[in-house]
Amino acid sequence: MIYLDNAATTMVKPLAVYRAVLNAMQTMASPGRGAHEPAMRAAKTVFDCRREAAELFNVPEPEQIVFTMNATHGLNIAINSLVHPGTRVLVSGYEHNSVTRPLQEMGAEIHVASAALFDSRGMLGAFERELPKVEFAVCTHVSNVFGFILPIYEIAELCHKRSVPLVVDASQSAGALEVDFKRLGAEFIAMPGHKGLFGPQGTGILICSGDCKPLLSGGSGTDSIVQRMPEYLPDRLEAGTHNVCGIAGLLEGIRFVRQKDVKEIFAHETALLRQMARQLEDVHGLELFTQNCRDQSGVLSLRSDKMNCEDLAAALSDRGIYVRTGLHCSPYAHRSAGTLDSGTVRFSFSPFNTGEEIDSCCQFIKDLL
Repeated sequence: MIYLDNAATTMVKPLAVYRAVLNAMQTMASPGRGAHEPAMRAAKTVFDCRREAAELFNVPEPEQIVFTMNATHGLNIAINSLVHPGTRVLVSGYEHNSVTRPLQEMGAEIHVASAALFDSRGMLGAFERELPKVEFAVCTHVSNVFGFILPIYEIAELCHKRSVPLVVDASQSAGALEVDFKRLGAEFIAMPGHKGLFGPQGTGILICSGDCKPLLSGGSGTDSIVQRMPEYLPDRLEAGTHNVCGIAGLLEGIRFVRQKDVKEIFAHETALLRQMARQLEDVHGLELFTQNCRDQSGVLSLRSDKMNCEDLAAALSDRGIYVRTGLHCSPYAHRSAGTLDSGTVRFSFSPFNTGEEIDSCCQFIKDLL
């Protein structure tokens, strides 16, 4: 098996993650739902995960780390907290449906900062033009389709100057790029646990600056006599029983990222990107979406004029090479890049991929085409 669909989920994880999940299932109960040892063990694990995440993302207080089911869950909380029908919202031209669909459902007036693929300067210019027209902004840090690293810190500075609250989607950057909450000054930053943080599926993090509106209400383990959700974080946004097993695995995933260092992870993944691009750049009829790998994370999309994307991905799958094809839940990104009619085949890398795997994959593509 050669697994190159890490932008969807990192299926290959550190061994400590698997062990932590099993240990939690066998030894932990629910945090805040008792003073006995299994409940206290769970409470410590959950708090340790908050603390490690706060340190990784430069968050002042661990309580600002809210656990979610995934990035989509966190983005829905953020959007629900800031949007009402008619709210004018600015998004980049590379947003995922986890941003654009909730905005549509809430009746927001969506403005788009459009720029060509890998055009960071054009993106900044688009944000500067559109920001005076809106009440808040949502921007992805990295395109899940093309690995385009948007100039998020410069965008955040533009938002700050205009006093426009910013929500950051760090789904493709958390664990591979610096995500500095203090420096960004964002209202919310949402991310999954199961991608670059190597946690299990069903985990996610929402980093909150302050005011927020609960998406769910229910038991919090605190202030039980009060019939509204608590006003303080993280309890305000964490109704119901925690995914303790998932959080235990996420804790070990975050520890792995901190030990290995995001700079080393990014360097490894982009080295694999460059290796694949070099080997495929001269294949006749193959279009690679890269710009000398600048402003690009460990994601490479391509398409061929000899074979449609679905057939190419199916042929790769038959050889045990697993990738993603289609629109990747991001029609905005494909519209920006001019690939809406065809989609792309996406290869996305992790620290557990090797150069030998890339060689094998590229050779098969060459033979096939």
